[in-house]
Amino acid sequence: MATLNNKVKAFIVQGLATYMMPSEVAEAVKKEFNLEITRQQVSSYDPTKASGMNLAKKWRDLFKQFRDDFNNDIQAIPIANKAYRLNMLDRMARDAEKSKNRPLAASLLEQAAKDVGEVFTNKQKLDHQSSDKSMTPTINNFNGDAQAASQAYQDIMGGK
Repeated sequence: MATLNNKVKAFIVQGLATYMMPSEVAEAVKKEFNLEITRQQVSSYDPTKASGMNLAKKWRDLFKQFRDDFNNDIQAIPIANKAYRLNMLDRMARDAEKSKNRPLAASLLEQAAKDVGEVFTNKQKLDHQSSDKSMTPTINNFNGDAQAASQAYQDIMGGK
């Protein structure tokens, strides 16, 4: 088991806090620091896991800070941005068409259309009408005509 300096430990904590898998973090450490570490050693720096239960407060606090920042700054991830996704899909569709891979191009076009049409969102349109239309909202715009407004009020209230 390799002895790690604080820079490597911080790198590991940051990777885990941003939802990287221990194997991905171990590979990144090998690339970045030329150190061979195991997934188990990486997991010991994750306070959300049993193996990281005895992690020092310093690393626990750093993990929490990185995790909170990561979760709150979703727009910093390019693929979370619709324009970025559409631009990438456009490039991929053109490449697929150039290589005469028409099924892939069609699939990418469908994906882009769904993204633009907000198929992947959870938005719902509300209909404010009752089934028998008796509670249908009406919009009255009297444009400052007090007499017409008064007449409409009396009609609604069953007045004169």
